[in-house]
Amino acid sequence: MPSQPRPTSARLRSGGPARVLRAPALLASTLLAPALLASTLISLALLAVPAAAQGVSRERIQAALPQLDVMAARAVADGQVPGLSIAIVHEDEVVFLKGYGLREAGRPGAVDADTVFQLASFSKPISATIVAALVSEGVADWDDTVAALDPAFQLHDAYPSQQVTVRDLLAHRSGLPGDAGNELEALGYDRATILERLRLVPPSSSFRAGYSYSNFGYTAGALAAAAPTGKPWEEVAREKLFGPLGMGSTSARYADFIARDNRAALHIGGIGRWAAKLKREPDAQAPAGGVSSNARDLARWLRLELAGGTFDGRRLIAPEALAATHQPVMARGNNPVTGAASFYALGWNVEFGRHGLSWGHAGAFSVGARTLVTIYPEAKIGIVVLANAFPTGVPEGLADNFLDLAFDGRLEKDWIGPWNAGYEGLFGPAVAAAQKRYAPRPDPLPAAPPAAYAGRYANAYVGAAEVAVADDGLELRLGPEGKARFTLTHFNRDVFTYTPTPELPNMPVGVSFALGPDGRAEAVTIEDLNGFGMGTLERQ
Repeated sequence: MPSQPRPTSARLRSGGPARVLRAPALLASTLLAPALLASTLISLALLAVPAAAQGVSRERIQAALPQLDVMAARAVADGQVPGLSIAIVHEDEVVFLKGYGLREAGRPGAVDADTVFQLASFSKPISATIVAALVSEGVADWDDTVAALDPAFQLHDAYPSQQVTVRDLLAHRSGLPGDAGNELEALGYDRATILERLRLVPPSSSFRAGYSYSNFGYTAGALAAAAPTGKPWEEVAREKLFGPLGMGSTSARYADFIARDNRAALHIGGIGRWAAKLKREPDAQAPAGGVSSNARDLARWLRLELAGGTFDGRRLIAPEALAATHQPVMARGNNPVTGAASFYALGWNVEFGRHGLSWGHAGAFSVGARTLVTIYPEAKIGIVVLANAFPTGVPEGLADNFLDLAFDGRLEKDWIGPWNAGYEGLFGPAVAAAQKRYAPRPDPLPAAPPAAYAGRYANAYVGAAEVAVADDGLELRLGPEGKARFTLTHFNRDVFTYTPTPELPNMPVGVSFALGPDGRAEAVTIEDLNGFGMGTLERQ
């Protein structure tokens, strides 16, 4: 039975929530500790910033660009990605803008600077810029409580529900578990339903005491800031940023992306085996992962960021409002590949590495997208790399290679290899563990008759689930109207498996039934929906 895609997400530099690999976070036990810890670590990191990081010569950049061109073309020719698009801005000038490869593997249609890509979590810094525009106009403030802006929004506990601010949610310090809401989106629930159900999820840390990267927490914060306008987020994004900057190919609506002829398909499969099999409709989390754009438009946004809110001589955003998005709030440990000290601001990763202070963010859809932005504000340089494939570390690798050349005139190493290794290894351990756990047994205990499991189950978070008797056994139906359908495979006694993630077809997930005295199942626990104890559904 065909299944609805349930995309997983991966994060190395912070492209999205990760169940398999998480960047380390430094947690503290009091409300003040994270801010004090971040301040201390930033001070230490600043001491290590090399003096050379203060500027980059135009001559060195011009010398680096042909080498970047060769590296990008080689990455495509070697099958590391089907297509790429790159933009580089230096001192308010677009110095590089080029596409490589194909929009869809095996089909005509070249990637160019106007090819639109889905940005995934690269959407977060763009949305932070939009909120900064609202703050600049006095529509909202970073420290406004969400309760005042959107009284309907609630977290699990009363105190954070009343005190959580726009800043808290955009900095991922509300205590909301990182994956909360992701599985509901994958099942097809809409934004309003997902946000309403977040109140059921127990916190993963005390309020403001821990960093937990949350798509739907971020979405709630951005929507709250826009609420006083009375307009949908997607319209606010167009009015406050995309329109004023002339970003005519950029949108926070999936329908706009899919309507464009010059758009990049999503690819999975790996080096030399890329195939466009899946799609990703991220409207439910539009502020966190739903923006689509191209290199040409994003170069305009880079110019705005580098100029502190000014574009073509016009002040679009107050400098203090935009600067707030770049101020570190939460410590995240070290970058897992480069080792740079890493912090989260408001929609931006702030790092102190070998070339000094940088702002950046990655994006990843495990169904086939990789994106990256990196800005060095003191050097007035920014780079965007868009790729239509997952898993791959090519965006980070190309950006880091170019920046080594721009700052130092030489490569410290070829960074594509280490970044590729990081992304390609994201799911391997989890898949291997699942395959070991659910390896076929030589003598499994028989299941009860199918009718013992069939029926309707539900809980307040997951909603309704139906287990139906189908021609080929049992079928699990989840989401609105049971549209997400999966075949159950018997494993042992009352435990079955299914494969909810199409890009990981070899990763089984357990579905366990609890039978009552009458021999009928009283409850079912769905393993991949039980990450924070919300995956057990009672028979109705």
